[in-house]
Amino acid sequence: MLNGKKNIFGVLLIVCGIIAGLVIASDFNIQNQSSAQIKQAKEVSPQSRDVLMQLSNAMAEVADVVKPAVVNISTQKTVDTKDSQMNRFFEDPMFKRFFGDESPFHMPKKYESRALGSGVIIKEDGYIVTNSHVVKDVDEIKVILSDKTEYKGKIIGADPKTDVAVIKIDAHDLPVIKMGDSSKMRVGEIVIAVGNPFGLNQTVTMGIVSAVGRSEVGIADYEDFIQIDAPINPGNSGGALVNASGELAGINTAIFSTSGGYQGIGFAIPSSMVKNVMDKLIKSGKVIRGWLGVNIQPLTPELSKSFGLKEKEGVLIADIVEGGPAEKAGIKRGDLIISFDGKDASNTRQLRNIVANTPPGTTLDLNVVREGKTISFKVTVGELPDAKQAPAESPSQSEFTNRLKGVSVQDMTAAIRERFNFPAKVSGVIVTNIADDSAAYNVLRQGDIIQEVNRKRINNVREYDAIVSTIKADEDILLLIYRGSAFSYVTITGKK
Repeated sequence: MLNGKKNIFGVLLIVCGIIAGLVIASDFNIQNQSSAQIKQAKEVSPQSRDVLMQLSNAMAEVADVVKPAVVNISTQKTVDTKDSQMNRFFEDPMFKRFFGDESPFHMPKKYESRALGSGVIIKEDGYIVTNSHVVKDVDEIKVILSDKTEYKGKIIGADPKTDVAVIKIDAHDLPVIKMGDSSKMRVGEIVIAVGNPFGLNQTVTMGIVSAVGRSEVGIADYEDFIQIDAPINPGNSGGALVNASGELAGINTAIFSTSGGYQGIGFAIPSSMVKNVMDKLIKSGKVIRGWLGVNIQPLTPELSKSFGLKEKEGVLIADIVEGGPAEKAGIKRGDLIISFDGKDASNTRQLRNIVANTPPGTTLDLNVVREGKTISFKVTVGELPDAKQAPAESPSQSEFTNRLKGVSVQDMTAAIRERFNFPAKVSGVIVTNIADDSAAYNVLRQGDIIQEVNRKRINNVREYDAIVSTIKADEDILLLIYRGSAFSYVTITGKK
């Protein structure tokens, strides 16, 4: 019996020994495999590492150079709510009848609103450039430097037409950024954005130039934006966009977003425009611009065909301001501007900016195409008036078999003119409705005033009917319309 137990115990020891050996061998094998894998791991080549390290060091060096000249701008203003629609509702006697004077919905008559933005030091003695919308209608401006020093800011001048403003702090020997030449920027060029998104001071992001010369974005009256993909967010407004040399290439001003945050599309005002505006603001507190006294629009293939033009590029004059520089020079509505001051007028943005930068009183050559002939005029540039024409919009009736079928119009009455503040020179018929299946559905809008049909002036529905009734079913139609305080030509082609 005893011998039997000894035999069983011996067998168990042997089994345990075998298992332990297998475990040790397995562990040793795993360690050997792991060591082999570590030895076999790929490494970055010295050449690639050197290139990336050079780029990394270069970007860090640029950031070190520009960061001290970028500041945080904190603003405060008092908002008066006594005349707001919501407050008028809560103050209504019927509302108070149910909730009393101590209503939980009662709004204060005034409250303090605070906002954050960025700025760039441009002069050692305290001049800072930022966006006009950052400091618009504020009561107090606080500027925080990169070393956390705080100063009270004062507005020197603001230009909403370009969204550029200059403020000043009482300081000296400040770090500045060298002004770069934005006209030399190329698509694909690496840029760095520096600012204070969401109040996070001295934030640096990197990207490339996605496009240059962006206009008709709807941010400002004079647009020539640099489009970038460097991440910028609320609070970056007024911050610096710099090139690889650490020079100021632009001022970050806006983002395209459906969520309120970064989506890969940002816009910066080019340094050439910033410098031109800020110099004028520092000198006189305002920007004086040149003015021709014309409303212009792009030349489209449809308009070129309607006007019988061979030219593919140019700027079409949709309206002339009475007594303005262009009218005095002999220029007419429907003329196609092909050059101004010896520079090609290839698009409306380019021409508008060239004219705006021309000092009032300057006499220059302007070339137009009229009825197939090129004519040269001497135009003395005027000063852009401060006041804008009041905007307009309103409604109209007639039925035809051509491409104006489905468009309803009505006469312009004295009551309509007074109600919508239409200028005296605006006449014609007002569009009140466009049928969904009309060829004009995507061209005309309710409230458009049709003043010409195929270059023929109309003053009322009777004249409109007489002209439109002679137009064939498949004939393209050229209209001169007044929309949103400006005249423009449109064509009804039948294309949808």
